[in-house]
Amino acid sequence: MKTGDREGAPLGYRPGVGIMLLNPQGDVFVARRLDMHTVPAWQMPQGGIDAGETPRQAALRELKEEIGTAKAEIIAESRGWLKYDLPTELAGGVWGGHYQGQRQKWFAMRFTGRNSDINLATKHPEFDAWQWVAPWRLPELIVPFKRRLYVDVLTEFREHCLPGA
Repeated sequence: MKTGDREGAPLGYRPGVGIMLLNPQGDVFVARRLDMHTVPAWQMPQGGIDAGETPRQAALRELKEEIGTAKAEIIAESRGWLKYDLPTELAGGVWGGHYQGQRQKWFAMRFTGRNSDINLATKHPEFDAWQWVAPWRLPELIVPFKRRLYVDVLTEFREHCLPGA
């Protein structure tokens, strides 16, 4: 069991959101993380929920902060919260060592803009490249410790991943 700094108390999960951004062809937006130098790490936009924010508000904010556009509409919300655990070698350094992973509410969103609306050069850039990929490719692109989460997201939103859905 991973423990926190409160006399062996178990670490909790950071509340967060994830976004499966879909284009009209049913492809999914992924971006390559700037901070993963040893192996390319592609992921869908995601992030923490700020104090006083609803998961829906957080998802729309994170989209704008991470990819430079809010041109999307929410088409589905995960029924429950999905989570992942950080590997031991990352748990002590991520989020100040306070969490063992993230507990996320996921949103499927339809992209309503043009590719030129996407701009990774945001105030606090997290990514250096992006692409649209077939949904079935998501588990092979993500870091291994998030693979189960991505399979769960794909299962939940599968009907939205069809062209024109």
